[in-house]
Amino acid sequence: MNVAIHNSWKTYLQHEFEQPYFFNLVEFVKSEYSKHTCYPRGNDIFNAFNHCHFNDTKVVILGQDPYHGINQANGLCFSVNDKITHPPSLKNIFKELEDDLGIPYPQSGNLIPWADQGVLLLNATLTVRAHVAGSHQGKGWETFTDAVIKLISDKLDAVMFLLWGGFAKKKNKLIDASKHHILETGHPSPLSANRGYWFGNKHFSKTNSLLQQAGEPVIDWKLM
Repeated sequence: MNVAIHNSWKTYLQHEFEQPYFFNLVEFVKSEYSKHTCYPRGNDIFNAFNHCHFNDTKVVILGQDPYHGINQANGLCFSVNDKITHPPSLKNIFKELEDDLGIPYPQSGNLIPWADQGVLLLNATLTVRAHVAGSHQGKGWETFTDAVIKLISDKLDAVMFLLWGGFAKKKNKLIDASKHHILETGHPSPLSANRGYWFGNKHFSKTNSLLQQAGEPVIDWKLM
């Protein structure tokens, strides 16, 4: 099965693409995109992998679903296309970035510059029907993205996993904590952030400190 994903990932994930569950998933996604408006655009479904290549992966941030509003999702978790209003969770991410590193609040919510530096912005489910949150959950995407997390854990060393919120924290069972760094905090959504579970986590500075200790280049978190 031909999947439009960067070759650095395809080498390791070909086995997943050949599984019955993935064939059924592809058929479901094709049907949904032909009958309904879905996000992200077809060419952007694997954007997270095409901007962050396998061997370049230094940081993994986990999300749950793509944004389901008009033209918001671009294939990277928490990220939106240029000129799109920042959703509440992204606003809180940027506020923490300001407080943690003194970085000015960005105009664009497009996180591709992070991905290009080795930050894998991975949603558990890579597609969604417009205006119907969670509509593509339980169709096979979670099996695939769990395999991706396990792959990174098994094949790479000293990756920073940032687990934000209860859903992401459940993925820590897939990660070998003896060889990777796991940073956990509340979800950046207003519901969690306003209860004191998000702000002050300093995950951006902590990540760079750990990268520095490992002799790796730090992430330039600044956006335009």
